[in-house]
Amino acid sequence: MAEAERIIGTPEGGEDSQPESPQPKGRRRIAALLVVALLAYLLDLGSKMLVVAKLEHQQPIEVIGDLLKFEAIRNPGAAFGFGEAFTVIFTCIAATVIVVIVRLARKLYSLPWAIALGLLLGGALGNLTDRIFRSPGVFQGAVVDFIAPAHFAVFNLADSAIVCGGILIVLLSFRGLDPDGTVHKD
Repeated sequence: MAEAERIIGTPEGGEDSQPESPQPKGRRRIAALLVVALLAYLLDLGSKMLVVAKLEHQQPIEVIGDLLKFEAIRNPGAAFGFGEAFTVIFTCIAATVIVVIVRLARKLYSLPWAIALGLLLGGALGNLTDRIFRSPGVFQGAVVDFIAPAHFAVFNLADSAIVCGGILIVLLSFRGLDPDGTVHKD
């Protein structure tokens, strides 16, 4: 057997050398997902804590005249105040999104997908934290929204992260890039 390996050739380093496994590449992508998620979550959490401490029960702050204001609002519904009676359902949806992202992370070898999923995860965790820990009670809490552009709904940084992550996923899908790093042309 050794004679056949000498004739055919073995990788440098002998029999114990194996081709590089894709596992470290996957770990780096999972780390990127976690860093992006943590950054999005902490920015959202910090901004909401600041808004509750300094802006709630105060007059809105004009950032750019009437075009953009910071105004503390508690939103028990989904985006745009829709579905206020379904807070528990939105809590379950956010928890499901988190579970799906964690499961998908095992097959994650694409940095753009890691960023997109990290934004979704951080945003979902940010709003889920509100739903669990804010009044009126566990799984019924109202989300703190404060970014109020003129003629648009009031939102927060978690909502922004979710929207940006969703847009990035749509763009990646149109480009044919899968979470496992493969590219396909349809």
